[in-house]
Amino acid sequence: MAARPYWRGQIRLALVSIPVEIYSATKSGATIAFNQIHEPSGKRIKYEKVVPGIGPVDLDEIVKGFEYAKGEYVLLDEKEIEGVKLESKKTLELTQFVDAQDIDMIYFEKPYYVVPADDLAEEAFIVLREALRRSHKIGLGQLAMRGREYVVSVKACGRGMVMETLRYADEVNKAASYFRDIGDAAPDEELLDLATTLIDKKTGKFDASDFHDRYADALRDLIERKKKGKTLNIDTDSGGGDPRGSNVVDLMAALKNSLGSDGGGVKKSATRQAAKTAAKKPTAKTPVRKRA
Repeated sequence: MAARPYWRGQIRLALVSIPVEIYSATKSGATIAFNQIHEPSGKRIKYEKVVPGIGPVDLDEIVKGFEYAKGEYVLLDEKEIEGVKLESKKTLELTQFVDAQDIDMIYFEKPYYVVPADDLAEEAFIVLREALRRSHKIGLGQLAMRGREYVVSVKACGRGMVMETLRYADEVNKAASYFRDIGDAAPDEELLDLATTLIDKKTGKFDASDFHDRYADALRDLIERKKKGKTLNIDTDSGGGDPRGSNVVDLMAALKNSLGSDGGGVKKSATRQAAKTAAKKPTAKTPVRKRA
């Protein structure tokens, strides 16, 4: 395999150890990178590592330091850091198995491909892969890579497996602090029926190739036009309005217009559904208890 492994080690399940290699499953190919340029000269700005009162220093004079008090540092070199003994630097032990839906998607961070390290490891690798697939479970463990220890999940994927790093609980902001001001009123049934129908109309199988970075494409086009010396007409009013749109929005009309020609049939269906729901609702004289 031409790619270079991101990590080499073993997956351990009880007394079974499987030598594996892990490769990054993603790449940042669409990113447009910019450099800082000194406009008068047109030359690129570079940065030097300097010490106040001393000036530029050589790279071999630089070590890592942890500031334990203001201006006070504990100095560590790379050998000392590498010498920290942690079993998860070479072994990913699967200590728990859970249903995939038990983990909130917000905890998943970055995916990696997992493959057997050699032919001898292949049999055990396939057994673990198929056991995960048959049980519909994902394995959890901890793995040390590139200066930190991650919680990771492992699941079957085609002929191989995918490992994903997970965020720790203290790395995720609690949703309640952001969602607490959102009301808990039940939505209008007719509006809900129209919105559900619109979702059904636009439902299909996911294909990542259907999407591309349009902003990166626009930047490339801008760069090409600038290279050719073309005058650019930039609309300074673009996006300058209120992103929330009009203060008064006819949600019913917007949903019906979104459905296009299907709106008529949906209207009848939504009206019938609303009538059925209304019949089940308490009368105006019946008090409705709101949640605290």
